[in-house]
Amino acid sequence: MKHEADHHLFENYKRNLKREKRFVFAWQISLFVSFFGFWELASRMYWIDPLIFSSPSEVYTVLVEKFADGSILTHLQVTLFETVLGFLIGTALGIVMATILWSSERFSKIMDPYLVVMNAMPKVALGPIIIVAMGPGYLSIIAMGAIISVVITTLVVYSAFREVDPNYVKVLKSFKATRGQIFKEAIFPATIPTMISTLKVNVGLSWVGIVVGEFLVSKEGLGYLIVYGFQVFDFSLVMSSLLLIAIFAALMYKVVEHIESFLIKHTR
Repeated sequence: MKHEADHHLFENYKRNLKREKRFVFAWQISLFVSFFGFWELASRMYWIDPLIFSSPSEVYTVLVEKFADGSILTHLQVTLFETVLGFLIGTALGIVMATILWSSERFSKIMDPYLVVMNAMPKVALGPIIIVAMGPGYLSIIAMGAIISVVITTLVVYSAFREVDPNYVKVLKSFKATRGQIFKEAIFPATIPTMISTLKVNVGLSWVGIVVGEFLVSKEGLGYLIVYGFQVFDFSLVMSSLLLIAIFAALMYKVVEHIESFLIKHTR
């Protein structure tokens, strides 16, 4: 009887989870449709200036034309390549720097005020310096995407390293484990969820860094299209580029979520 009752409770729990997911998804779709519906209505009724804010129908027309002639594909591929590379480099460097800080407490104390200052500094302001130092090309744009996320990754991951339960470390030390073994067996595995959460944040930061870099120097990419659209007063092109950025940033976020689910499932 107890087994049947437990099974019944578990089935009810699963049904409630599915019901909650359907409810959330329905609201997400409703808000999505309502936003674009209101945008279209506001543009047609001149509640907003259609020249500046365009409309979903105009954006759709522009996207269909640009994809049909292939002119936007190159820009999209360039921005995606730069963003993914900047995202991976920034995250990897941040984790490496956090590891170095954890490996030496003295070094972390020395670097602490500099990391705080670097985190407070607006990285976008470094754009012109990076361009002058690295040249007006892909390298400087990718560097912008990496730099804007590397410091926050370092701080967050290093804090996670320090907050790992000290009892894990004490147990390993009792077995004469080296600092490297402690890191490999306890510190790093325990902070994987934090690293994945940092990836989610870095998705948005990388897009910001890359698009700003394209504003400053690029002759290709979605950031370049936004600047070009403003220059020729083609605001439908601007809104189309912004919409593509939003879509692919959301897709990158979903990919990171799937990676998170996979790692959590296989590291328990």
